[in-house]
Amino acid sequence: MNISVFGLGYVGAVSLACLAKEGHQVIGVDIDSTKLALLESGKSPVIEAGMPELVQEVVESGRVKLTASTQEAIAQTNLSFVCVGTPSQSNGNQDQTAVLRLTEQLGEALKSKNDRHTIVFRSTLIPGTVINTLIPILEKYSGKANGIDFDVCFQPEFLREGTSIKDYYKPPFTVAGLSSDKPKAIFEQLFSGLPAEIIYTDIATAETMKYFCNIFHALKITFANEVARLCESVQVDPHAVMDLICKDKQLNISSAYMKPGFSFGGSCLPKDLRAINYIAKQNDVDIPMLKAVLASNRVHLDLALQKIVQSGLKKIGFIGLSFKTGTDDLRESPLVDLAEKLIGKGYALKIYDPEVNISKLIGANKNFIETSIPHIGSLMTTDYENLLQTSEIVVVGISDSNLISTLIKTSRNEQVILDLVNIKERDQINAKYIGICWQ
Repeated sequence: MNISVFGLGYVGAVSLACLAKEGHQVIGVDIDSTKLALLESGKSPVIEAGMPELVQEVVESGRVKLTASTQEAIAQTNLSFVCVGTPSQSNGNQDQTAVLRLTEQLGEALKSKNDRHTIVFRSTLIPGTVINTLIPILEKYSGKANGIDFDVCFQPEFLREGTSIKDYYKPPFTVAGLSSDKPKAIFEQLFSGLPAEIIYTDIATAETMKYFCNIFHALKITFANEVARLCESVQVDPHAVMDLICKDKQLNISSAYMKPGFSFGGSCLPKDLRAINYIAKQNDVDIPMLKAVLASNRVHLDLALQKIVQSGLKKIGFIGLSFKTGTDDLRESPLVDLAEKLIGKGYALKIYDPEVNISKLIGANKNFIETSIPHIGSLMTTDYENLLQTSEIVVVGISDSNLISTLIKTSRNEQVILDLVNIKERDQINAKYIGICWQ
């Protein structure tokens, strides 16, 4: 293929070299004449293991051209990767000066091109930038339409500095955010030979997941370092602790607990967070991230309360009361907390949970009911159908398939469903549907 790469920093230079290595004709474009001169002489503009040899090889092959002209690059290629920098401004916002200026130039270049061209943005961009800002700029300056005269995609990169060539050839996956299906053939041609799945999604999702991949990496580093600070204060080897944590691929290093839902609760997580924070306070260890976890959890609970209050409805049915599906444990259940807040505000509640039978509870769970929330026992019902018929708003807190099936069948137009568990069949619900953080 004939490909142009705009921006010859880490991502752009590595992309240019690897694409040329695979046999494509590649034009590198940058406004920095020093970078262009280095590449033209067969030298890498970035310090990266393997890059000096790779750049020299592809430049000598004749498959690499360099230019500062956007017009020239667009005229001679049918696919462009945009890899210009988007650094931080002093206020923390993203500085999009370079990508905005380049997008105007790309639009101008497309104006005089007859062939259909595909532009793939790889620069990290604030969610919504491509659809709301960049595509309108391209259409304005070209006088043409996205999806008809040209195609725009967003492909996040996962190249780590220091191992970027290795990462290019062995990515975790290839994510392509598309505004139409036409560019799929290009991605298949370019990346189907790599040992990773190609995943197609919408552009905004691709933009957003790139941000949160990076933030998750920052979160993991911060977690390990807070563990280390706390371990040092109690004379425990943090490497031994983290090595054991990382050996658990079933829960710790996995997709477990990585699905959006409601607040966490139960007899373990809240009390252990409090205990660790107390130990940190005793030992004068600052662990701001771990200190904020319970506060963030409360914000999520308050969000559910806010959505109920905003509905203006007063008769509320709860499906579920325990802290998670399949258990009768009510200790530190966020649904119990939510119910108590609503009772305090004067709402009329009915609660159904197939696992919670007040008369059969024993031990710590029974003691918790009797001493902490005796008033909630009177709100429990065994008549699920009556709860659905008499409730103006139904809060779904457990993901029991039979209960949800009945809910869907009996839902009414004037009713509101607040979903805390991500009901998959929500398109079948007749009532007004509200997800806690999703549509």
